[in-house]
Amino acid sequence: MGFAAALAHLLNFVAPALLLALGLAAAARLLAPKTMQITGWWQQVAINFTVGSGVLLAGLAWFGSDGKLATYGALVLLCACCQWVLSGGWRR
Repeated sequence: MGFAAALAHLLNFVAPALLLALGLAAAARLLAPKTMQITGWWQQVAINFTVGSGVLLAGLAWFGSDGKLATYGALVLLCACCQWVLSGGWRR
């Protein structure tokens, strides 16, 4: 496998985490008041992307293959919990 193919595989592997991180940070800006936000928009994206990539990697290690529905469920659950913390949800 060449460099271009390896890069394409890596980008396709982390794409769900990136899209979810961008969507959660954008939705938090629309739904939560700015006074409740703990971190900046890009910081929220970076933290959610890191958590999401870790979940995808753990799912790959646990199940032995990627793309399992349980992994995607854990991705959504953990990123949503992380976004709740980053948005200051416990202070409401």
